Amino acid sequence: MTYLWLALAFIAAAAIAGVIFAHRGARPGEAGKHWKAVGLAFGVLAVLTAVFDSVMIGMELFHYDASHILGVKIGLAPIEDFAYPLAGVVALPGLWMWLTRKRKGAGSSSSPELKRLVPQALLASRPVSWINTAYPFAAAMLLTTREIDWVLIVGTFYFLIPYNLAMYGINDVFDYESDLNNPRKGGIEGALLQPHLHRPMLWLAAITNVPFLLLLASAGGPAAWISLTVSAFAVVAYSVAGLRFKERPVLDSLTSSTHFVSPAVVGLALAGANVTPGLLILLAAFFLWGMAAHAFGAVQDIEPDRQSGIGSIATVIGAHRTVRLAVGLWTVAGLAMLATPWPGPLAAIIAVPYIINCAPYWNVTDTTAARTNVAWRRFIWLNYGSGFLVTLIFILQWTLT
Repeated sequence: MTYLWLALAFIAAAAIAGVIFAHRGARPGEAGKHWKAVGLAFGVLAVLTAVFDSVMIGMELFHYDASHILGVKIGLAPIEDFAYPLAGVVALPGLWMWLTRKRKGAGSSSSPELKRLVPQALLASRPVSWINTAYPFAAAMLLTTREIDWVLIVGTFYFLIPYNLAMYGINDVFDYESDLNNPRKGGIEGALLQPHLHRPMLWLAAITNVPFLLLLASAGGPAAWISLTVSAFAVVAYSVAGLRFKERPVLDSLTSSTHFVSPAVVGLALAGANVTPGLLILLAAFFLWGMAAHAFGAVQDIEPDRQSGIGSIATVIGAHRTVRLAVGLWTVAGLAMLATPWPGPLAAIIAVPYIINCAPYWNVTDTTAARTNVAWRRFIWLNYGSGFLVTLIFILQWTLT
């Protein structure tokens, strides 16, 4: 099979799924706007694909057999490479519309218990943020081992979907009462899981996580066992009743950061990486970044958290102090990267957009804290741009070592 036929198969499947999902999920009059947005999104992705693939091909990280491609290129990227962003942008927005569409009787207790579990579980897992946990694991392991094996594939899939399903799904179950007072819930920033789905959601999280944890543990030694245990414990302890680390100021930010740094540590442990001062500084910078992200995200929820009796770093020290803490943490994280081996110092610049995004709220008050949601939504998309820059740095690291 040539690369072209494989690409066409992906496009055909994505087109069929995208049309069906969009048709079922769109409200009257929305279809036209949806497909215009899809076209615009593909234009952006096409530019990024041309640049990104051309850089990697130019650095001879991989090549294509001329007998399996048409030979038409944009930059150095063969035209077939553009099939995958096209497939994604056609299918995934339609899927999101279908998952988040309003339904008659959505909150009715008479609904079959499992009828809505899978769509709501996917929504609860925050698909837009899946990459934030899968990427650190995959990058840490691939840069260490320089090879693709079953552990890398299984681990990346685990930290992409099941891990996020547990992390956010458990949170949405135990945060239900407070989420009722939070206007952000019910879309890109989390599901509002109905009570009849709570127990099934917890079972689904366990069933989809435990086998992967055992399988990954079997592939490593004590370091992997410890890091997997810490990672899984942090996911559970953050939300479940009796522990509720999310209600313990400062510990909430520490635990949240562990959610994103621990996949990288697991990847390093499974790969048998050598622990160097530079690596420890890099992980510390990443951890500070995670703390800043959590602290800033908590600001927007000060009012609903207080109404529900939930304590957080933001409710305790106040909105403007939390914002200033986040700016400080991002600043220290950026400066720390300057102390890592080359090309690590290049990553210091990545802290700047986060600081700029957060700084306008330097004097925000508790009563106006909800306004920071605008910056938080920008933060979600800033992560994609940062991921792109980090990937370029990783490619440079690959070529230098």
